[in-house]
Amino acid sequence: MLVAIKSCGLSAVPWSCCSVVLLSVIAVAFAQQQVEIVPITHASMILKWDGKAIYVDPWSQGKYDGQPKADLILITDIHQDHLDLKQIAAVRKPETIIVAPPAVQSSIAEAQFLKNGERTEVLGIGIEAVPAYNLKQGPSAGQVFHPKGRGNGYVLSMSGKRIYISGDTECIPEMKRLTNIDIAFICMNLPYTMPPEEAAQCVNEFRPRVVYPYHYRGSDL
Repeated sequence: MLVAIKSCGLSAVPWSCCSVVLLSVIAVAFAQQQVEIVPITHASMILKWDGKAIYVDPWSQGKYDGQPKADLILITDIHQDHLDLKQIAAVRKPETIIVAPPAVQSSIAEAQFLKNGERTEVLGIGIEAVPAYNLKQGPSAGQVFHPKGRGNGYVLSMSGKRIYISGDTECIPEMKRLTNIDIAFICMNLPYTMPPEEAAQCVNEFRPRVVYPYHYRGSDL
């Protein structure tokens, strides 16, 4: 697998198992096809593969000038930085397919809904919904910001390679059990998800080939 990196800087985190990149554009050669990953802001990104544009959590605080309309939109959670109806409307076209957790059904009734652990295939892309939840982080004792079963992370299978997008989560057992991940997008954002040290610990458990920390706007991580 070839990874081409532009505008790269590194975080001082002990990610011992893999390559860690903070970047503006990543182009990855998967067999005979290339995946271009365009980070937009925070949890938002665009994956371009086989002539298709896959949007993850499009958010109006990002800049989408010059980007193609979405063929597929993945939504991970109900919060505004993941479920932005105005921005979804701006980037979609009539035939755009939306995949989301059932928790967003009241907002986007036309989406295809995946519960944690369910799988589907859309536009030649395998999609597995992975749990994304808090173990301990919450607004008060006995509560968590992201309860189990509400949000999704996703594993995307393209050209025989696997890309993991964590969604809002901590270092949960389901993440540790992931296998054969080529690129992992791992959230870091206290108090809502996890600090860099916990994220690094989790990455060292399932050992993806390349890791991209994300979801840390407004932080000095």
